[in-house]
Amino acid sequence: MFPALTGGQDAPATAKAPPLLAVVKNELYAAYYEEQEVRKYDKGRNVWVRLGGLPERAGSMNGRGLTFRACGDQLIVIAGPQVSYEGMIELNSWVPDENPTQWNLIGGKRSGGFVYNCAMMGC
Repeated sequence: MFPALTGGQDAPATAKAPPLLAVVKNELYAAYYEEQEVRKYDKGRNVWVRLGGLPERAGSMNGRGLTFRACGDQLIVIAGPQVSYEGMIELNSWVPDENPTQWNLIGGKRSGGFVYNCAMMGC
């Protein structure tokens, strides 16, 4: 299902986090932080299909600091600044049935720095 990661000359494949996964209506979605895109797994063809981009502020540090999960019939992304100075942490949602990918900003909060190991426990 997931293509093997190959490390660059400077870093092994394990230096980067894998894509983040979520399930909505029995469909598997992945947030590819490096490419800044969302993909859906096509079970019949055994391929990942690009649906669109992640929210504009979905910065991360090798995939850390970004949360991607299902909440009812929506996909949720929480992301914060990628820098050590002040920025915004944003919460965005999208209903995957809609085309094209349209993220809706639910809320935001000022942050004094990068958010590491962000997780969303409930919705």
